[in-house]
Amino acid sequence: MDQSRRGTLFVAAAAVLYSIGGLCIKVIPWNGMSINGGRTAIALLVIGGYMALSRQRLKCNRWVFLGALSVFATNALFSVANKLTTAANAIVLQFTVPIFVMLFSALFFRKKPGKLDLAACAVIFGGVLCFFLDSLSMGGGLGNLLALLSGVSYAGVFLINDTPGGDAISSVFWGDVLSALAGLPFLLRETQFTTVALISLVVLGIFQVGAAYVCLCIGLKTTPPVTASLISGIEPVLNPILVALFYGEQVGGFALLGAGVVIVGVVGYNVLKGRRSQTSVQ
Repeated sequence: MDQSRRGTLFVAAAAVLYSIGGLCIKVIPWNGMSINGGRTAIALLVIGGYMALSRQRLKCNRWVFLGALSVFATNALFSVANKLTTAANAIVLQFTVPIFVMLFSALFFRKKPGKLDLAACAVIFGGVLCFFLDSLSMGGGLGNLLALLSGVSYAGVFLINDTPGGDAISSVFWGDVLSALAGLPFLLRETQFTTVALISLVVLGIFQVGAAYVCLCIGLKTTPPVTASLISGIEPVLNPILVALFYGEQVGGFALLGAGVVIVGVVGYNVLKGRRSQTSVQ
């Protein structure tokens, strides 16, 4: 198997693991920051173990630190957003990340977007507007805004390897350290330590954060940021389905329309981009 295909499979595996986040966060009766602190503390054991087994040295420089801030913001914003809006809203709004990857690539790495990139941005933002129209009648406006901001910070995670001196796994490790420390004061105030809550927290820590970030870091070594962010489209499809099936959460009409627009826009972009690449090779 060639390296690019291997990288794609690891990014896809990360997206599948991330998709269980909405359901597990919903069933834990805690503050979003408490959940994030607990799950990242557990994830540190997984990520630290992976680094030890693969003999990867932990780095610390300004680019790693910027990546760590992106990881921390993504973790925290998504956890809190899931408590303030529906899981479908939170994940699809976070999935605007390809737009911000393109934007930051143009601003900081001089990679100008093409006409197809700009068209995809327009379509996806149209879908995002549907979510905010829905939130006017159903509530959850703040949660929607935080979810959208998590898409901004998530772009930084995908761009880590494009920075000079950047190291994805080190950024993830330090980002989880920040998340665990920030969540500790909230976690100490919690009182409902049910069996379901604790099992869900362990699942989040080991699989949805720890193993998922390890897969993503491996995949990003050979997968371009925009491509990786688009492959992650698996997540916003699986996430709300799991929540609807096992938690019974309903999704508003405008939000469903917005989800369809966002997902079709991103998948369509990915297909067209792939065809152009094949044509240029031929």
